[in-house]
Amino acid sequence: MKAETIWQNLEKVRKKAPLVHNITNYVVMNSTANALLAIGASPVMAHAIEEVSDMTKLAQALVINIGTLSEKWIEAMNIAMKAAKEKGIPIIFDPVGAGATNYRTKTSLEIIHNFQPEIIRGNASEIRALINSDAKTKGVDSIHNSDFALTSAQEMAEKNDCVVVVSGEVDIITNYQRTLYVKNGHHWLPKITGSGCTSTALVAAFCAVNSNFLQAAANAMSVMGVSGEIAAKISQGPASLQMNLIDTFFDLTKAKIQEYLR
Repeated sequence: MKAETIWQNLEKVRKKAPLVHNITNYVVMNSTANALLAIGASPVMAHAIEEVSDMTKLAQALVINIGTLSEKWIEAMNIAMKAAKEKGIPIIFDPVGAGATNYRTKTSLEIIHNFQPEIIRGNASEIRALINSDAKTKGVDSIHNSDFALTSAQEMAEKNDCVVVVSGEVDIITNYQRTLYVKNGHHWLPKITGSGCTSTALVAAFCAVNSNFLQAAANAMSVMGVSGEIAAKISQGPASLQMNLIDTFFDLTKAKIQEYLR
């Protein structure tokens, strides 16, 4: 990955302000919307069955996040993904908590099988749980590092012809044929509720302006990691990091990307 390419795609997001439709969880709606606005995208959160298809068709990317799962939300997600497939809109799927309960794992596998998301982004335990039914997570948190899920990620990418992103100390982005690594980030990021969900939203924003989904996902994860490092330097802990992260998204420059990218 090159800083120049990341910057060019970030400029596209800021110039085009793509509409990113998020069917996401109650916990992260505010932080996800603020992150998308700060990076330059335009967020919308609509999950009512009566409008979800129409809203999806207006968007340039669709995020499906199962963090606070319910029967009605699954129905809305299915309607939205059907509309996205009809319009050629990329689906970015976040299988939050897959492996924690049979309900989450079953729902995640059905989404992948029925709608074939272009991107699947999760932590190491979630990705492993979708390949190995015996793998477990601790609630919605990972109990493994990202390297532990590399084989599972590559297997999932090959099986479903998609890009798989595994968040961790080192982020892994793979389409099976090629695997990229992002070594940026900060150990406080997992202490912020929804930092992974924010990464998923950023991936969607970059996919909205770049049809090379491997590159788009890697660019987004680089922006997340670099911004986390910069924000941590002026933060006292997770609370101030969350605030400073939004400001860093907004102020991120080409020079900062070049300085921090690993």
